[in-house]
Amino acid sequence: MIKIQNLVKTFNKTVAVNNLNLTINEGSITGLVGSNGSGKSTLLRTITGVYNPESGNIFINDKTTFENNEFKGESYFIPDFPFYYGKSTIETHASYLRKIYPNWSDITYNNLLNVFTLNPKAKILEMSKGMQRQASLLLAFSTQPKYLFLDEIFDGLDPVIRQVVKKIIINNAAEYNMTTVIASHNLRELEDLCDRIVLMHQGELVIDKDIDDMKESFCKVQVAFSDTNGLPVTFKNLNIFRKTQNGNVYTLTVKGEKNEIISALKEMEPAFMEVLPLTLEESFISEMENINYDIKNILSI
Repeated sequence: MIKIQNLVKTFNKTVAVNNLNLTINEGSITGLVGSNGSGKSTLLRTITGVYNPESGNIFINDKTTFENNEFKGESYFIPDFPFYYGKSTIETHASYLRKIYPNWSDITYNNLLNVFTLNPKAKILEMSKGMQRQASLLLAFSTQPKYLFLDEIFDGLDPVIRQVVKKIIINNAAEYNMTTVIASHNLRELEDLCDRIVLMHQGELVIDKDIDDMKESFCKVQVAFSDTNGLPVTFKNLNIFRKTQNGNVYTLTVKGEKNEIISALKEMEPAFMEVLPLTLEESFISEMENINYDIKNILSI
């Protein structure tokens, strides 16, 4: 379990992470989202011991992470811009990691070379962006980490490889109880992978919810009326966060319990009514409007 308590990290006079408290459970897959400058990358670097916080604590099983060699031996962090020396190949980098990661698996390494179809002797810096990402992931999974931290890892990967990476993460979480934290701007990419989403804004924690709980907080409904003459459709009894209209057809995003919302709408005797699936992005937008945040300044949508 990762416990973050009153964490503060600054750069000169800029506060990158501000008094953040968060608990990440073992074996979970957590999505970390927010706009540029929200503190996502700084938080990952501080959890993994790259940065030492000004104040607060980060505990892994009751031990701090900074300068914790045991934790570093069982965790792996892929930053948004991974660093490799000019002549580094997958093979030479694997030789280095094999010496410092006690759980390194040659079986996993060789299997993933076939999955990603990479040349282990090719220089990593001469690969395309997507292939460099694949090389980083191949090496990360081969260390058999107990904790995996990824920063914008899906950027540059083609759709097939994205699905492969998601499957590997899910399988490792189920089989080895691997804990994964993924920072990304792409909510759609995280929707079918993560069981929990954490939203940061200006260095602070804004939302921390299970995906299922978030989706159940709101209901999206399309409803049509055969005749609205003399009926200003105000939906007074509903807590509406978003409403669009096309003729007599309304699309509503409503906060509340689904059955109660449907019952209230049925009392208006609509000609047609259908509950629509609510995406993670729509759930987040509604959540943010619910706490009066300016969506355009928080999420890239």
